Amino acid sequence: MSTAVATSLPLLDLSRLEQGPAARAAFLSDLRQAARDIGFFYLTGHDLDPQLLDRVQYLSRAFFALPEAQKQAVAMINSPHFRGYNRAASELTRGQPDWREQFDIGAERPPLPQTEHTPGWTRLQGPNQWPAALPDLKPVLLRWQAEMTRMALRLLRAFAEALALPVDAFDTLYGDKPNEHIKLIRYPGRSHTGSDQGVGAHKDSGFLSFLLQDRQKGLQVEVEPERWVDAAPLPGTFVVNIGELLELATNGYLRATVHRVVSPPAAQDRLSIAFFLGARLDAVVPLYQLPPALAAQARGPASDPHNPLLRDVGWNYLKGRLRSHPDVAERYYPDVLRASSELSV
Repeated sequence: MSTAVATSLPLLDLSRLEQGPAARAAFLSDLRQAARDIGFFYLTGHDLDPQLLDRVQYLSRAFFALPEAQKQAVAMINSPHFRGYNRAASELTRGQPDWREQFDIGAERPPLPQTEHTPGWTRLQGPNQWPAALPDLKPVLLRWQAEMTRMALRLLRAFAEALALPVDAFDTLYGDKPNEHIKLIRYPGRSHTGSDQGVGAHKDSGFLSFLLQDRQKGLQVEVEPERWVDAAPLPGTFVVNIGELLELATNGYLRATVHRVVSPPAAQDRLSIAFFLGARLDAVVPLYQLPPALAAQARGPASDPHNPLLRDVGWNYLKGRLRSHPDVAERYYPDVLRASSELSV
């Protein structure tokens, strides 16, 4: 890894895909290198409407400014699908509380029928909760979700091409029901007399993650062991990172990288809006056969021995939700918790 790469994240322009064969080939080469060497990069040229991005950020701040009672009316504890609001310190990362309040939204779909033999992960599908006091939030976020899915699938096809796979190699993992997940996140400021864990060090579990940041820094990426780089906000960009399932699918050629968020100083806060593109819940992630030259550079997936990856997508996502939200797990998934040895929860 070069010194420049080790001290900053690369900036990639998605519009180069449409600027002729030479620009396309150069973009695919840069994408492959960034995703393999760091696993994080800034993305520009993504063609999302700047006014839509501004509106999403405005409404996100409006949500967090609601009275506590109105936010608690859509609390996640009301949802077996892990949708809704959590106050700061409700979610855990590696067993420690994260100092952030957040609102989780998934794909807006009806719940699946349940029987005593239905797999527990099927309970992840279902409707979102929406605050009555902010009626514009639902249409704007669902529009943004659809636009992000379109753009993310375009980028994922570019990944397939960069890896010399068929351009539609990943399509069957998504079908018509990708696992779309949005998090609105507010990090309150806090003094440094205690923990500064906004979010503890972790890897994302899905395929691709996109982060829309405000002007306050806080995201840090572990580019090398114990070497952290700030992913400072760049206007008009998303920070994109590889998730563990994409690392698993490429036998570690693509890199899922540990990252964390440091709380802002007292009297300040930080807003970020995350979009996670995941495979459909009933998919099983295969091991894609890369060309020999690329396969020889694959490092194998670096799974956490205390949180092993599962190729069964639904079980893998459910395992992560149960670990992060034990209150929701105890209320709606006591049967799955009793069988936790199977899931390594």
